[in-house]
Amino acid sequence: GQYSDLQPTIDWFKGSFGRKSLSVHGGMNVAAVLSPLWADPAACNSGESPMACELRVNNPSIVIISEEEAWSGDVAKYGTYLRQVIESAIAQGMVPILATKADNLEGGNRIDALIASLAWEYDIPLWNFWESVQWLPTHGLSPDGFHLTQGYGYKNSYFDLPPVDWSGWMERNLTALQALDAARRELDMQSAP
Repeated sequence: GQYSDLQPTIDWFKGSFGRKSLSVHGGMNVAAVLSPLWADPAACNSGESPMACELRVNNPSIVIISEEEAWSGDVAKYGTYLRQVIESAIAQGMVPILATKADNLEGGNRIDALIASLAWEYDIPLWNFWESVQWLPTHGLSPDGFHLTQGYGYKNSYFDLPPVDWSGWMERNLTALQALDAARRELDMQSAP
């Protein structure tokens, strides 16, 4: 459909979409990805954080950093940990894409403002996911105001459905792909002779 121009990016990152991440699972937050206590002992080295393990095992060129899990409410602490995540990816020659979050549980969109300011400070791409869900009913959020709404099975991946059938997860999948596409195109332009 109207998003067929994304096929080259899907092809480019083939194998990246269906694998189980070593640094993403329920209950993790921006601090947990840096803690060896959350690492998968079957895949990660002793003392290795989930993020370090993910970057070592998969060696990505582009890293989407999307830290949306519940946290203590301390925006400054969130920023300290997010800086560590960003700097770790950059130090390994990876391009981080920072994602804003759909919820505003902290009030005043303070975390999204922090994320945007860090993207500016580090001169890295920003995926404004918050903006992308504003058109959805309940802004793509479940009644708890935190979790994204979900489609049913295949509906999370097919973007030719009428808008009434769209969910927060569908918008997340599409706009993540669009962010990857923009980053891939920019990197291709920079590497062209």
